[in-house]
Amino acid sequence: MHSTDTAHAPTPQPVPGDRRRWFALAIVMTAAFMDLVDVTIVNIAVPSIQRDEGATFSQIQWITAGYALAFAAGLVTGGRLGDIHGRKRVFLVGIGGFTVASALCGLAVNPEMLVASRILQGAMAALMVPQVLSIVHATFPAHERGKVFGLFGAIVGLGAVSGPLLGALLTEGNLFGLEWRPIFLINLPVGVAALVLGSRFITESKAPRALKLDLPGVALVTLALLMLLYPLTRGRELGWPVWGYVSMAGALVVFAALVAYERAKGARDGSPLIELSLFRVKSFAAGIAVQTVFGVGLGIFFLVWTLYMQIGLGWSALCAGLTGVPFSVAVSVAAGVSVQQLVPRFGRKVLQAGALVMMAGVLIYLVEADRYGLGITSWQMALPLAVMGVGMGLVVAPLTDAVLSEAPREHAGSASGLINTVQQMGNALGLGLVSVVFFGVIDEKLAPAEVGPAFVDGFTHALGWVAAVLGAIFLLMFALPKRPAQHVEGAAGVEAAPAVGEKEPELVP
Repeated sequence: MHSTDTAHAPTPQPVPGDRRRWFALAIVMTAAFMDLVDVTIVNIAVPSIQRDEGATFSQIQWITAGYALAFAAGLVTGGRLGDIHGRKRVFLVGIGGFTVASALCGLAVNPEMLVASRILQGAMAALMVPQVLSIVHATFPAHERGKVFGLFGAIVGLGAVSGPLLGALLTEGNLFGLEWRPIFLINLPVGVAALVLGSRFITESKAPRALKLDLPGVALVTLALLMLLYPLTRGRELGWPVWGYVSMAGALVVFAALVAYERAKGARDGSPLIELSLFRVKSFAAGIAVQTVFGVGLGIFFLVWTLYMQIGLGWSALCAGLTGVPFSVAVSVAAGVSVQQLVPRFGRKVLQAGALVMMAGVLIYLVEADRYGLGITSWQMALPLAVMGVGMGLVVAPLTDAVLSEAPREHAGSASGLINTVQQMGNALGLGLVSVVFFGVIDEKLAPAEVGPAFVDGFTHALGWVAAVLGAIFLLMFALPKRPAQHVEGAAGVEAAPAVGEKEPELVP
C-alpha cells in the first residue's frame, strides 16, 4: 500500500463534492469556534467562579492552564491519530468527548472537579482541533486555501469577540440560578449538532501510507511539556522550589531525546509521531517558531487583561465583555483583508506590519493604563484594543497559511497538530508566566483599598512583557518566506490531490 496510493491519478470528489466540502468546512469551523470560545469565555467568568467556588489564584490559573496544558500535550498525538485512523473519525470522537467534558465542567461541585474536567476537555479538544486544519488541507486545493484560511482568521476573530460577550451575558444573566455554569453547558447543543452533521457531510481522509502510532514518542512529548509547564504554573505558589528549576532544565533534555528518537524511528519504519522532515521546510520551521512566541504573548495578555478589568477596576463581566468588542471586530476584518488582498501583494511584510501594529497597540494601552489608573473608561481602551486587533488579524490568518503552504499534504495531520501544539504550548507557557509577570509584582495579602492600584501596576508590568514578545516575533518573521507558496503554486493543488485519494466511500446526501 506504500507507493501505489500516491501513484494513482487524483480521485475526483463525488459530483456534489463542492457543496459537501463547504458544508464540511462549516462544521469543522464550528468546532474550531467552540474551542476558541471556550478559551476566552472562561477568562471572563473567572471572578464569578472564584466567588462561587472559593477558588484560590492557583486554582484559577489551573482552570485556564490545565486546559491549555492537556491541549498542548495531546495535539501532536491527535493530529497523528487523524492521519492513521481517519481525520473524520477522530474529529467525531473528539467533538463527542469535548461535549461530555463540557457537561462535567458545568456540573462541577468544587474547584478540583472543575480543574479535572477542564483537563479532560483540553484532551478532547486535542483530538478535535488538529483535524480542522487537516480536513481543510486535505479537502481544498492549494488555490482555494487562501480563501479558506481567510475565513478561518475571521472565525478566530469572531471566537475572540463572542467568547467574552457570551461569557459575560451568561454569567451576568445567572440563568436558572446557575451562575457561571451555562458558559460550559452551552457547548452541549452545539456539540451534538456538529456530531450529527459531521458524520453526514465530512468526507473521510487518511495519510496515503499505513502509519502506526508512535507510543514512546507520545510519552516523551507529553513528559517534556509537563516538566516545562507544571513548575511554571505552580512555582510562585510553592515559593519557586529547586525541583521546579531542575524539572524545567530536564524538559530540554527530554526534548533532545525526543528529537533523537524520532529521527531514528523515521529512518527505521517511516512513521514517527513528529515528522522531522517538516522542519527542513524553511517556511514551516520559521512559522512554528513565530507561532510559539505568539502563543506566549496571547497567553499572558488575555488572562491578565480580564483580571485587571474585573478584579482591579471592579467592572462587571458584561462591561469587560463589551470592552473587548473593538478588539475582536478589528481582528475579524483585518484577518479577512490580509489573506485575500494584502498577502498576495506584499507577502511577509504584512505579517511583520501586523506584529509592529499590535506592539503599538500594547504600548498605547500601557501609557493609558498608567496615566488614567483606576479612572480609565471602556471608551479610552477602544483605541489601543482596535489597534491591537488589527495587528493580530494581520498575523493570525496568514501565519497558518504560511506555515502549511509548503508542507506535504500526506503529513497534513502531523503539521497542523504541530502548529496547534506550539501555539497552545506557547499559550500554556504564557499562562504559567502570568504568575511571574503579573502575580509576581502583586502582594499576596492586600487590603481592599490596595487591590485596584496593585492590579493596575501588575497589568502595566505584564504589558511591557507582551510588547517585548511582539518585538521578538517581528525579528523572527525575517525567517519566513517572502511570499507564501500557494500564491505562486499554480497547479500544485492538482499535484497534491493524490495524497487524499484514500477516502472511504460515503453516502451522498
